[in-house]
Amino acid sequence: MDSRLASGDGVYLRNSVQTAAKILVVGHFAVGKTTFIGTMSEIPPLRTEEVMTQAGAGIDDPKGAPGKTTTTVAMDFGRLTLSEKLVLYLFGTPGQQRFVQVWEDMSRGALGALVLVDPERLEDSFPVMDLVEHYGIPYAIAVNRFDGTPDHPLDEIREALDLLPETPVVMCDARDERSSADSLITLVRYLQTRLN
Repeated sequence: MDSRLASGDGVYLRNSVQTAAKILVVGHFAVGKTTFIGTMSEIPPLRTEEVMTQAGAGIDDPKGAPGKTTTTVAMDFGRLTLSEKLVLYLFGTPGQQRFVQVWEDMSRGALGALVLVDPERLEDSFPVMDLVEHYGIPYAIAVNRFDGTPDHPLDEIREALDLLPETPVVMCDARDERSSADSLITLVRYLQTRLN
């Protein structure tokens, strides 16, 4: 018997069902979310970036990213196939508090979140982590390495962020595919342990 199923548009393989998982990539303003999704997406990422204007002066503080000229105003979106059965849909949220409504919309159906943090601006991560926890989304922390940033021991970062012992914390370079993939794999493994 043929293992294929015919349809009006073509042929579908039986047993080729994939599980799609919605993953949020979150973090404060200018922490590298757009870069991360661009690095990881197997499709051209959807970006909703706009040029920062004088109207945002004093609101969008690019400290830590002095060359930043654009900001995400809705979301970033990418897709990553981890295996024949698992596909991740990556949704990057804006980092500014004024986009909190976008968070509420995007959090629906999210399996987990990867929280990008800048080790030199850890205090900026607290409002983001509060939102993730408010919506009950399990998360892992990826400490994004920026050029010229000194290395900080992960234990110190864990303590500074006041994390639960089981919350994964990994180093990451959002520009590097292998490093970014490792952080996503860490999150997925953590989510799997919570489901078992």
